[in-house]
Amino acid sequence: MSTAFIGLDLAKSVFQVHGVDAQGKVVVTKRLRRDAMLAFFANLPVCVVGMEACAGSHFWAREIARLGHTVRLMAPQYVKPYVKRQKNDRADAEAICEAVQRPSMRFVAVKSEDQQSTLAIHRVRETLVAQKTQLINALRAHLAEFGIIAPQGAGKVTQLTAVVADLEDSRVPALARSVLQSLVDQLRDTERRVEDLDARLAEQAQADKVCQQLMTVPGIGPITATALTATVGDATVFESGRHLAAWLGLVPRQTSSGGKERLGGISKAGDGYLRRMLVNGARAVMRWQGKTSPWLAGLLKRRPFNVAAVALANKLARIAWAVMARGEEYRKPAMTTEPATA
Repeated sequence: MSTAFIGLDLAKSVFQVHGVDAQGKVVVTKRLRRDAMLAFFANLPVCVVGMEACAGSHFWAREIARLGHTVRLMAPQYVKPYVKRQKNDRADAEAICEAVQRPSMRFVAVKSEDQQSTLAIHRVRETLVAQKTQLINALRAHLAEFGIIAPQGAGKVTQLTAVVADLEDSRVPALARSVLQSLVDQLRDTERRVEDLDARLAEQAQADKVCQQLMTVPGIGPITATALTATVGDATVFESGRHLAAWLGLVPRQTSSGGKERLGGISKAGDGYLRRMLVNGARAVMRWQGKTSPWLAGLLKRRPFNVAAVALANKLARIAWAVMARGEEYRKPAMTTEPATA
């Protein structure tokens, strides 16, 4: 077979292949079991293999690339318009094959095992932080049933845990105390696990040169720096920092038509985890350096706090791109007209 392009629809056990030659003629349409995947591509002439960027796609991209093929990953929303009719594996594979041939198609960089391992740490940490919040909310709710409350904030939960631990506090019945103590024990164990992951990310950031350069930017710490390097990888795939900020969804959503621009809220495209990290970092910068920056102080006078936080997060993303693409540390602006925090 003189196959030039292959569209591969990924699944758990059964995969669909759709291949065309250089003239666009269909030369292969085949279903493959998981254990036959690599053998099929090993016997196939070198070609371009397109896949949707989904669970398992980076693994298969690395394995197929080792066989000499050129692998290109695409966001599923960019492939969907090429589905002609109905939703099935054959139609999806054909759409992928068609989309991978488009000159204007945007491709996703294949992640290495190290990048995926770092992102696994972030995902596990995110899960544990969510569980920590659930445990705190459960503890607050149960104690509120007995008229015991504490101020808002995770730092004030120690007041509630002290009530549960005090056996002489008659406000909590003994039966309820024994159950709530299990919540407290689980909360402390979850906090310890989160701290261990934070320490691991901090150690990894200190050992990575790019992370060290990113941490010179105000508002970017070890967690955000490791997430950026693992998710973005090679920053030169973006033409500029504006493209990176747009990819993260830190730009207004447009509904423009007829030459009239209509801008709404942020588009929330791309990686929501990274976007949240940058916005939280921007909030920290605004809290500690908001009054010393004329640009930021003027922005806060004109716009609400949350809008200013997103604007600063957009600037942080563009600065992060410059640091990663050029391999340089952040240089604080000398002019007072530019924000010293970003």
